[in-house]
Amino acid sequence: MCPARGRINPLDPIHLLNTPGPGRIVARYRRRETIFTQGNLANSIHYVQEGKIKLTVVSPHGKEAVIGMLGPGAFLGEECLTGSGVNHATATAITSVATMRMEKHTLQQLLEEEPAFSRFFTSYLLSRKARIQEDLIDHLFNSSEKRLARTLLLLAGFGEDVSLGTTAALPKISQETLAEMVGTTRARVSFFMNRFRKAGYVDYRDQIYVNNTLLTVVLRD
Repeated sequence: MCPARGRINPLDPIHLLNTPGPGRIVARYRRRETIFTQGNLANSIHYVQEGKIKLTVVSPHGKEAVIGMLGPGAFLGEECLTGSGVNHATATAITSVATMRMEKHTLQQLLEEEPAFSRFFTSYLLSRKARIQEDLIDHLFNSSEKRLARTLLLLAGFGEDVSLGTTAALPKISQETLAEMVGTTRARVSFFMNRFRKAGYVDYRDQIYVNNTLLTVVLRD
């Protein structure tokens, strides 16, 4: 499965994660199809090649919450490497999705034998940890309006290298789901979305379009 130890050229993690092989298959999911379920055995990891995925958790009392949205370049199912060995959330496709599904033993072998892949994977986990900390700070200290603006920008995939005035379409997502992600009510989301639209930050047609000038709401004191 892994290239020979004596090779001259180092392994390219991105190429490997986009190329099927022993212990690695491309898995495709339709919109609203479940990829894995909270509490089930975690025996593989997924690398998202295309599409958007929603992560949800259900409390012991049956209350459901959206805890994240993942897109291309993200891993999910890292719990297969932990002691618990079960999925901590349910992953559902919110668009057509393609992932590289990698068996647990294949991932473990890569981490042990391929330094380039190990560095790549570790870097991802650290950046994911930083993102979770940012989300926590966002919920603790920012208003629901700023949290909604930040959520929309992240869902639109805007990075620091995108010129102001750029517009991107969001995957199909309801205001109820946005409210769950932001930690507020649907009525508040509707109120802020109308405000954003009047200011030219978002637009509604067949789906939501976000202009990255919405960043001004996040940066506003």
